[in-house]
Amino acid sequence: MSSNRFSDRTVLVTGGGSGIGRAIALAFAAEGARVVVAGRGRAALDETVALVRESGGTAFAEVADVTRADEVEALVQAVVDRFGSLDVAVNNAGVFRGGPLAELSEEDWRTVLDINVTGVFLAMTAEIRRMRTQPGGGSIVNVSSNLGRYRQVPGATAYSATKAAVTSLTRGTALEYIAEGVRINAVSPGASDTTMSLRAGETEAERAARMAARMKEESPLGRVSTTEEVAGAVLYLASDAAASFVGTDLVIDGGATL
Repeated sequence: MSSNRFSDRTVLVTGGGSGIGRAIALAFAAEGARVVVAGRGRAALDETVALVRESGGTAFAEVADVTRADEVEALVQAVVDRFGSLDVAVNNAGVFRGGPLAELSEEDWRTVLDINVTGVFLAMTAEIRRMRTQPGGGSIVNVSSNLGRYRQVPGATAYSATKAAVTSLTRGTALEYIAEGVRINAVSPGASDTTMSLRAGETEAERAARMAARMKEESPLGRVSTTEEVAGAVLYLASDAAASFVGTDLVIDGGATL
């Protein structure tokens, strides 16, 4: 049963056009939030907005590239111009570039670094500047990964490095800005029900069989996490019930890192 935990609050979700970002947007809207989804692809964002509105929620789309400071600043300003505040921000935009490090191209390295790390830096910078001026402050949740600080797997070194950086950015900025009313945390999903967890040429059924057969190596839970489960953790961290959570990084991976 949904509640109204986020009634009259404005939520920004980057990377909101699909996967975990879309699930987060839908979950916030279901609990009364006004949601703005951002990303580089208009069509995917519009699909998310349509899904939110079909369920009776409020949502709008804003096209923005998180690697460009001017576009991120304009995005935050557009949210505030439309709704008057920015109460919650979820920095979810991210990409995966795989392969052994010595075989990774410089272009792929710069892409994953620019989006996963610089994108979070630029987004938090703009979000914090706004939230610290608001009487009620604000809450930021960064989407990191269990790869990086908690786990390493061959072929994901570059991605893991960027996600370890996101965890570090989260913890550092949480300490710097909590006194000004900006509360910052992170979630670190493992394999989730998104295309990113599919191996090359693998179907969802084949992924499910692999997870079940390799529980010790992949996940003691025996399956991937649903996007709704990840969204639930994000909403909790952003809610008043988590008011004393500062710099926390919730790992959601079915026990893979235990």
